[in-house]
Amino acid sequence: MDKFLDVFNFATLPFYWGVFPDYWDGFEPEKGKPRTKELKAAAQWLKERNVTVKGHPLVWHTATAPWLLDMSNEEILKAQLARIEREVTGFKGLIDMWDVINEVVIMPIYDKYDNGITRICKELGRVGMIKEMFAKTRECNPGATLLLNDFNTSINYEILIDGCLQAGVPIDAIGIQSHQHQGYWGHEKLEEVLNRFSHFGLPIHFTENSLLSGHLMPPEIGDLNDYQIPEWPSTPEDEERQAKEVEEMYSILFKHPLVEAISSWQFSDDGAWIGAPSGFIRKDNSLKPSYKVLKKLIKEDWSTNVCCKTDENGIISFEGFLGEFELVCGDKIVSFQLDKDAENVQLVNLLQTDVLV
Repeated sequence: MDKFLDVFNFATLPFYWGVFPDYWDGFEPEKGKPRTKELKAAAQWLKERNVTVKGHPLVWHTATAPWLLDMSNEEILKAQLARIEREVTGFKGLIDMWDVINEVVIMPIYDKYDNGITRICKELGRVGMIKEMFAKTRECNPGATLLLNDFNTSINYEILIDGCLQAGVPIDAIGIQSHQHQGYWGHEKLEEVLNRFSHFGLPIHFTENSLLSGHLMPPEIGDLNDYQIPEWPSTPEDEERQAKEVEEMYSILFKHPLVEAISSWQFSDDGAWIGAPSGFIRKDNSLKPSYKVLKKLIKEDWSTNVCCKTDENGIISFEGFLGEFELVCGDKIVSFQLDKDAENVQLVNLLQTDVLV
């Protein structure tokens, strides 16, 4: 975990209600026996190390509870809302950010297999479904950051977001998945997607990002989960490609004023989703070039280290990246934060004087 903490300050914990084959066997694999203790321990451990934690997802038609199929639609809806109340209330203070509902563009027409969530989405409609789930989540944690999340970056997702906002759904951030198992989007598509979703004026989170350091998945594969092979190795030449793609993509996202979070879907290739080599470290825990590139960006290029001297009024001025800072003066250390809404920060009682940053 030291390698993770040395670069990352944001983590997503899995709350899949049912079984996710070959990846995660569920938060509640048996009805009435959720893995609350395990997830709380993980969330607490991360919070103690200043890592922001997000829960994913509260509602999804894939990997959902199989016993919902024995219920009526009314009972399914009641069970889903109860699940939201249990998780959001129970983890309040540890997890105050949630992917509330996942992949709704396809949800009511999903036909790969029957499931309870698609059933009620057909009845309520996309916007109606989202409105119910967001309202319950907001009720359970009024201060939480709530995301709508989808892999569909077409106009259909834009229409859905617009419909939700028109209906008064309190979306705090737009979640965009970017699993690039079939090839890097490239700067043109990336900027085109950013431009289209920026017109809502909401924060954007790249919630599930994957860039491979092995061979690309064939383009004819429609559902990424259908590509199952015995071995998917990370290779030196593909690792170099991955590093270049990481550097470009993260740099584009970092400079965009509405992008507030980037989540790589795998940190390690060990246990990676569908076995794809999309992590920053190899299965043997050694570092890939992409890890070193990203660490340099975050710890060097995007960090601010300056020495300043106060003027006769005890004021110093500097330009820095938004985020957390430590001001060191002699043996005194004061922490403060620069955010986009603050014009200045006043730090009091440092060496018996006022320092205005």
